Amino acid sequence: MKTKVAIRGAEFFAFHGYYEEERKSGNKFIIDAEVSLKTFDSNDDNIYGTVNYEQLFNVCHQEMQKTQKLLETVVFNIITRIKNEHPTVIGAKVKMEKIGPQLGGKVEKAVVEMEY
Repeated sequence: MKTKVAIRGAEFFAFHGYYEEERKSGNKFIIDAEVSLKTFDSNDDNIYGTVNYEQLFNVCHQEMQKTQKLLETVVFNIITRIKNEHPTVIGAKVKMEKIGPQLGGKVEKAVVEMEY
């Protein structure tokens, strides 16, 4: 049986951006993180057989606090930690949206997504 655990629409205010002005003023970001599990046996109702979605949120929160120039670096760090810290995970997808990026014109969001 295929099992997925996810958080959707986690909002953060952070200071990621290639340009110094972006890192000074900060921006709103939205993260979706989803993992696929090897297996899940629900007979014993044990949280250790899954990934607690609070853990997914905490990884995202911790990585969002580390200012990076590239959104790709943040997403890579999140997905790498999920992979390394949760042996029951066989696949993951992380999407980060930067709301209203400063590009000189109206842009709703910039998006970076990684999956393994």
